Amino acid sequence: MNIDNIRDTNLVTLDGVVMGPQCCTYDDCSNDLSHARGGSLCDIHHNMLASRCLVQDCHNQRVQGTLACQEHQLQWKKHSKNSNRKNQSGVRRMLQRPAENHPWQPNRRGANPQQHDDLNADPPHSKNYFSPDQFYCVETICAPCGVVIAWTKFDKSESPTNILNFLGSVYPTEESWPAYICIDKACQVLQTAVANGSWEIWKKTTRFIVDSYHYINHRVTDYLCRKYCNPSPGDGSAPNLVVMAFDKKGNPYVKRAFNTQVCEQLNAWLGGYQSILKCMTPGNFNWFLHSMLFYHTKYVLRKQLVKKKREEDAEELKRQQEEDAEEEEGLGLDEEIVEEDEEDE
Repeated sequence: MNIDNIRDTNLVTLDGVVMGPQCCTYDDCSNDLSHARGGSLCDIHHNMLASRCLVQDCHNQRVQGTLACQEHQLQWKKHSKNSNRKNQSGVRRMLQRPAENHPWQPNRRGANPQQHDDLNADPPHSKNYFSPDQFYCVETICAPCGVVIAWTKFDKSESPTNILNFLGSVYPTEESWPAYICIDKACQVLQTAVANGSWEIWKKTTRFIVDSYHYINHRVTDYLCRKYCNPSPGDGSAPNLVVMAFDKKGNPYVKRAFNTQVCEQLNAWLGGYQSILKCMTPGNFNWFLHSMLFYHTKYVLRKQLVKKKREEDAEELKRQQEEDAEEEEGLGLDEEIVEEDEEDE
């Protein structure tokens, strides 16, 4: 069988971490703020609205010293009270205690408030433009070894459409497409790709699978997810995802061929810088995050070189020991030692 033209199986992992800089709060706008501290609109919409009330679809003039007209002063006063820094810090101290979640508090599900197998649509537009909007998440594409291939920001949600557009920009040609794309909501992405017709292109070379960490939380009744997005099928339908290995005693066991949790590991590291990044302007945010990911990738590559050098040294030492043993056997040193022991007896 001719296997010269068969490509190596490769996999990339995709995931997002909920954080991002502030941006314009006007509908469907993600431009930089005209005023980084205290502003809520970009230069374009700041000039467009001028002295108008910042409640959506209101064309009245603002009351002096406020951002709302006389009709919407109640909304403005409520916003001013809720956004007061001293008031917010007091509420956080009273309510946000570790490992405590009361019925009146919002339902917390960790860093990402969207369920991995729930439908994720863009949130509704805000009723007013009093406070700035914020990018929803940072999305990264990583190789199983930990090298960051690409990253971007999603302004509203981590929707399957945004994910497919991001993948299309990173992998524009069929030759560049990976064999497997691993993401926590792969079943949603697959459904969306089938619905919009892009699956007819992707299916030639690529399969979408769920990472092993989130797969156990997906619905058992979801036949499409269980059938086509399984990260380690045991029926032999994806032999490149499951390989045979041996433990220290030589016993065989089955394991996953790729690290599908590499993005989760990266996000855990990035989450430590969230308090710094969320206060930056979009330009500073992009520069700082790109620099961090660049140095992270260099660190991963350096670790791989060290590991490769250690393995080569171990193989060289083992080979040298085998050669020395063969040389001693060829010189008959073992026989001489045995004869000397017999004469002593």
